[in-house]
Amino acid sequence: MPSSRSLAALVGIVLSGLALSACQDQASGQVVARNGLRLVETLSNPSIHGCHRFPEGVTHVNNQTQSSLLLYTTPDCTVPQGGQSTYLDIGAADQVVSAAGLWRSFSFAPE
Repeated sequence: MPSSRSLAALVGIVLSGLALSACQDQASGQVVARNGLRLVETLSNPSIHGCHRFPEGVTHVNNQTQSSLLLYTTPDCTVPQGGQSTYLDIGAADQVVSAAGLWRSFSFAPE
């Protein structure tokens, strides 16, 4: 019996480890995008990899995830010449400055 309990405990630990590592590809929480007062998009547990494009330009972004974001005025997460991205920390919100244009995409900041 002791060996079957040890094996069961080991299998449980391995399965827990696999489950936790699978979750690391997603940011826990939501990214909420608005244009003025109108809700444009709510992304739940988005992938932390790649560029995320908003369906239209947005004026407000709330980062309710456990990861920091980079906001871009371009649709492909690139910084235009003479421009910059904006860092949005965990739990923060940002309103676009009218001279910068609307936010069109975001990516997750490297840790």
